[in-house]
Amino acid sequence: METEKKSKRKKLILSLKEKRFTMRWLVTWILIIFGCSLVAAGFVFFINPYKIVPGGVYGAGVVLHNIFPSIQVGTFGYMFDAFLLSLSFILFGPRFSIRTVIAAMITPGIMNIISSAVYPTKEALQALDPAQILGGVLDLSQHLILASIMGGVVIGVGVGLVVRHQATTGGTDIVAMILQKYCHIKFSNGVLLADSIVVLSGLAVFGFGLGLMDGEPVKEGWLLSLYSLITIYISSRVLAYVLDGASYDKLLFIISEKHNEDLRQFILEKLGRGATYIKSSGMYTNQDKEMIFLVVSRKELVPVQRIVRQCDPKAFLVVTDAYDTYGEGFKPMPTNEDLANL
Repeated sequence: METEKKSKRKKLILSLKEKRFTMRWLVTWILIIFGCSLVAAGFVFFINPYKIVPGGVYGAGVVLHNIFPSIQVGTFGYMFDAFLLSLSFILFGPRFSIRTVIAAMITPGIMNIISSAVYPTKEALQALDPAQILGGVLDLSQHLILASIMGGVVIGVGVGLVVRHQATTGGTDIVAMILQKYCHIKFSNGVLLADSIVVLSGLAVFGFGLGLMDGEPVKEGWLLSLYSLITIYISSRVLAYVLDGASYDKLLFIISEKHNEDLRQFILEKLGRGATYIKSSGMYTNQDKEMIFLVVSRKELVPVQRIVRQCDPKAFLVVTDAYDTYGEGFKPMPTNEDLANL
């Protein structure tokens, strides 16, 4: 009898674990697809119609669409991503997860679907005429700075959701990996180089008319490169925010040549915080020093700076952002289930 109860309990626990796993799997894919949809919508509504080129394969697609209007930006995205993913598989092996492959393939498809839905005619779709998007209610032709900002925000949130769930939308990351392996260029520099080439190609086409059918540059086309830089910056900041969250805490390293009891009492009694002493020595002087490791809230930073200056004007103080702080006085330590959902 007891054995049967234990067996039923085990089956129930396994069933609950399977349901939780299935639910987490489902939520993950919903968020990845939603993120891809945001990226696609950001380009369709705020980037493509205004010839803004924010780097990446879709930035290159914007440039090429204006040279070959019959091919949509999303289709160019398919071409680039399929080629780059295949090249990556040949050079690096199956390095990318199935999530990345699917995300890279569905994003341009969603982009083409949205584009076809919001433009009333084939001619308007080929021209990417902003005056005809949803009947003209989203025409930002006279507000390009707003289009740049909104595009950066929407794309940044979308990419952040995709990356947060262990996927990427492909693109220039693969180019950067190839440059890193064969040209010994740092990955971050490789991304910057690839995106810069895309932005400069936009300047050549829209600013100088290279490749356009009439050969005439777009009116004030060179300014579009500046709007592109705004979009790139905003999308990168929003992406960082989505991945890391807002920084409300500050991490301090206070290095002093002497022990100061007043500073200790201030931290313990006035702030109500704990801190850690770390024994250290100066590299140049070889003298023993005392380093305090301390995390405070943003509003507590200025009082700490004041007391450090009062106690030891020669102290060395380092302040940096603490994005996730767990423990007494801060956030509780995440559970295994929380970590599984990241």
